[in-house]
Amino acid sequence: MRVNDELLRVTVFAPAKVNLTLHVTGQRDDGYHTLDSLIAFATRGDTVTVTPGDVLSLRCVGPEGDNVPEDADNLILKVARQFQDMPGAAFLLEKHLPIASGIGGGSADAAAAFRALMCIWSGGETGDDAYDPGQTPFAERLLALGADIPVCLSCKAARMQGVGETLNLVENLPGMDAVLVNPRVGVSTPRIFKALDDKNNAPMPARLPRFAGVYELALWLKEQRNDLQAPAMALVPEIRDAIDALEHDKDCMFARMSGSGATCFGIFPNKERARDAAERISKANPAWWVRNTRLTSMSNAAKPRLEWASDAAAEVADAEKAKTEGSSSPG
Repeated sequence: MRVNDELLRVTVFAPAKVNLTLHVTGQRDDGYHTLDSLIAFATRGDTVTVTPGDVLSLRCVGPEGDNVPEDADNLILKVARQFQDMPGAAFLLEKHLPIASGIGGGSADAAAAFRALMCIWSGGETGDDAYDPGQTPFAERLLALGADIPVCLSCKAARMQGVGETLNLVENLPGMDAVLVNPRVGVSTPRIFKALDDKNNAPMPARLPRFAGVYELALWLKEQRNDLQAPAMALVPEIRDAIDALEHDKDCMFARMSGSGATCFGIFPNKERARDAAERISKANPAWWVRNTRLTSMSNAAKPRLEWASDAAAEVADAEKAKTEGSSSPG
């Protein structure tokens, strides 16, 4: 903690969460489904900025911010209310991910808000343990708010099991150059699960292989599943169109739907081919949301960035000094 300094604001990147696999393995008596899912995080995402204050408030901006609720039902404010001894905070959500799209946007934003609030709550001093879903005292409450929030806390590639409470990091997962495609259709997750005929399916292998590279990973992913993909395509045919657009691209190695949709992803050999494919797909489908990205662990990029009063004052002083020196230079 900085003595006699004021924490002005905290900014946190909220990367998209992509389900590389999603095996539905059962349904509990309380109605919740158990899953076995391999998860990676994208270099695309939202940004949450938090300013300490006296009341809770939320404002949404950005290209995907128009339809995001700013009231008490937003997951960001639900997370904030878990910090009962904190007077308040003003949240600014810069939204770049489509809402309700199967890439964990709302959960990622909520987890980013949690990371920011932990910094404010601790006076600016937090270690990685503060964002470890296995160690934070908030774990059960966050899981109750959203099954994807715990895995989005650390933003590390992981195997998620149960209803989201069992997480094991996957250290050897290769980074993947990819394209995300959302056909701009709404998907109801409860409807997708309800349409799934068999809720008791085989999990992934007990021990995941060590992948030599992205080619081996793509081949292995083809042997796995997203059990929600078939019912989602039956209810929302546009998802099949998105997968077809990826699979029919000459450079795509593998394509699948993420989560309960409607966003789909394709894996490509390198960044250049992913970028070119995104341009081709976007040109052919201008109404779709299409982005090239990289799928990997994003824990470093997702760490909170703190702005202190002394740093801001120093920047102002440096700017004034540069301005003065510039005006006094011989011209």
